[in-house]
This record gives sequence, C-alpha cells and structure tokens, in this order.
Amino acid sequence: MTSAPADPGDSGDAVHAVRQLASRVVYQNPWMTVREDDVEFADGTRSIYGVVHKNDFAVVIAEQDGMFHLVEQYRYSVRRRSLEFPMGGWPAGRSGSALELAKAELAEETGITAATWRHLGHLKQSIGYSSQGFDVFHATDLTPGEHRREATESDMEHRVASAAGLRELVRTGVVVDAPTLAAYLLLELSAPGRVASPT
Repeated sequence: MTSAPADPGDSGDAVHAVRQLASRVVYQNPWMTVREDDVEFADGTRSIYGVVHKNDFAVVIAEQDGMFHLVEQYRYSVRRRSLEFPMGGWPAGRSGSALELAKAELAEETGITAATWRHLGHLKQSIGYSSQGFDVFHATDLTPGEHRREATESDMEHRVASAAGLRELVRTGVVVDAPTLAAYLLLELSAPGRVASPT
C-alpha cells in the first residue's frame, strides 16, 4: 500500500502523549489522503487514529473603505450555500507561496487585485483529525476586474458587507464557515501597519 505522508507537525525530538506504532494509507485522491495509524497512549492503551491530510490553503480578507468582499457558494459536504471570504488551495500540479496563492484565489473568485497585502497568521483547519492549515491575508488598495472561476465555482456569487453587516451575518447564523470567522478575529486582533510576506 502507498506510504502515508509525513506529518508536518510531527517532531522526532518532541515528547508525545500518543505514540505511532504503524501507519497506512486507506484512501487517496488528487485532493486528499486519509491514513489510519495504530497508536499507543501514555497509559499503554492501544487504538487507531484516522488523519486527513490536505494541502494548506489561503483565506483573503479583501477590504476597501470599510467594506468586506465575500463569496457565496454551494458547499456539497453540508448541503447548503455558504457565505465566506475568498479562499482556496492550489490545484493539482501547481504550487507556490502562500501569498501567491492568496493573490490567485482573490483574482479567480472575485476578479479583484490588491496593491497592499498583510499576512495575519497561520491557523489549523480541523486540528482534531486533519493536518491541514491555512494562511490569512488582509488585502487593501483594491482594483476590480473580471473573475476567472473554475467550473466547480460556477454558482458562486460575489457579495459585499460592512463590518457591522458581517457581524450581523455571523450572529444570525448566515456565516458559519470557521476559517472565515477565525480570519476575521485575526484581523480584529492585528496591529495596524504590519506588512509581511511569508515564504
């Protein structure tokens, strides 16, 4: 069977409460790998642990004059439409820096380009079962343009909301996407004027 991908957060020098005894890939497609590990806990109990590995993605908070750009699309896994900040990962066969990915996703989904970018942080998506993470960027000095959406984004709609409007969408349960909420919290906590370009 195919060998499991290395866990980027696993360090041989770290002391782990859970020890990996064996690992095998149980499912794989171009977008994800699912592995099942035989593990031993600190008290000697043995069990299995399922881990989903997906490449990291980027989330973009595009803001102009206090207005935030969002996209709405149908999310098959939860059988509902979702209002989110523009986000996504590299398609199979392509790669680049987190900043390059953020720029590509913003242009693809909204047509917008930005002159100023701030990296707000790197977070983990679903830390209980997945190694996937995401980088959050704040994009300003925006210029509109034509979007270049993929076929899977054909139902996508571009929306704009004020800060107050966005908070109300969260309060009323319209915005339920966790990376969008986490990204907005990072923006609220960020120090103004900090500009960074991650590798």
